[in-house]
Amino acid sequence: MICQKDITNLKTDIGEKIGQKIIVKGSLGRSKSFEKEATIEKAYPNLFIIKFEEENRNVSYSYTDVLTKTIEVDVFDGKGYSPLNLPITAAEM
Repeated sequence: MICQKDITNLKTDIGEKIGQKIIVKGSLGRSKSFEKEATIEKAYPNLFIIKFEEENRNVSYSYTDVLTKTIEVDVFDGKGYSPLNLPITAAEM
């Protein structure tokens, strides 16, 4: 179950990573998926905007997209990519 505290923590975490490179992974349906490099551009109260490097276009995602694992976000830490730290939900315990 997603708590308001989890969303608030994720908003703060993503807000601190504005300008950093990330890799976004997600599903396109029917066994198709994508994995693209992007940069976090802006963070708003209900969503955040990323810019895909290859396509030079912006896409917005909600924080619940990350918490429900509709998309996965790996953040570049200067050495390599590591998964965004997500809270552990009761269902995962």
